[in-house]
Amino acid sequence: MSREIVAGVDGSPESLAAADWAAREARHRGLPLRVVHAWRWEPLDLPLLQDRATQERAAEGVVREAEATLAERYPELALTAEVLDDTPVAALLATERQADMLVIGSRGHGAVAGFLLGSYGQQIIAGARGPVVAVRSRDGAPAEPPAGEILVGQQGSPEDSAPALRFAFETASARGAAVRAVRAWSLPPLFAYSPASMRLADEAGGLVPYEEQALREALAPWRERHPDVPVSEHVELGSAGQVLLSGSGTAQLLVVGRRARRGALGSRIGSVAHAALHLAPCPVAVVPHEVDAQG
Repeated sequence: MSREIVAGVDGSPESLAAADWAAREARHRGLPLRVVHAWRWEPLDLPLLQDRATQERAAEGVVREAEATLAERYPELALTAEVLDDTPVAALLATERQADMLVIGSRGHGAVAGFLLGSYGQQIIAGARGPVVAVRSRDGAPAEPPAGEILVGQQGSPEDSAPALRFAFETASARGAAVRAVRAWSLPPLFAYSPASMRLADEAGGLVPYEEQALREALAPWRERHPDVPVSEHVELGSAGQVLLSGSGTAQLLVVGRRARRGALGSRIGSVAHAALHLAPCPVAVVPHEVDAQG
């Protein structure tokens, strides 16, 4: 895997704000930034004037504008920019598989749109094999407080949440920030109780201590790898989406995991990631469980 960050741009203020966020993250991590714009000539079967050369120049102009702006703001950054000859979703999924992360924009408090309108942003996040960061913008600037914690959701087993925790700790270490790890839990339905599960809860001293112990165990290896990162823990009764959103107002970044699920309509991003992407005011990183948690 090439050690780089990729930012998708389409010329909109939202995508340029995402590229700026990506440039700062690349600087934090000491990585190069690759800015890309996907465009493919597909003439329409309509009686309209279609000028390929003009459209090609416009596509090139999108990446050159972003490149010039970022080069002026971050002269020390290793930066490349290119137009990719492919459809947007395919192009960005191909690039993210060769990078540490992909960064796209997000418009307003509606559906993820940043790189393109419609469902493309969601398709990219659902199909990605690595972390995708959606950056919401305010007046063309990334919506990110100057200081704050890296907020990360921990769900399931330590193995399930390892990719999201790894990303959160690496980001916090690079930024000199703290991690706030959140585990939401709910009372199991009566039919879900079993002698084995209740024995574990009893050994821990109750359901709340059991959840607290599960969070500590999931965090332990990442605390050991990143002793420079301050960590706080929060366990709360409620839905994961609600609990995470309640703490996202002052966060630098919200990190959530995503299970790879395929249904009749294709890949989905999951309810927690969906809520975060639509409602969190800060940038949101969605990390699939398939990311290698070793290293």
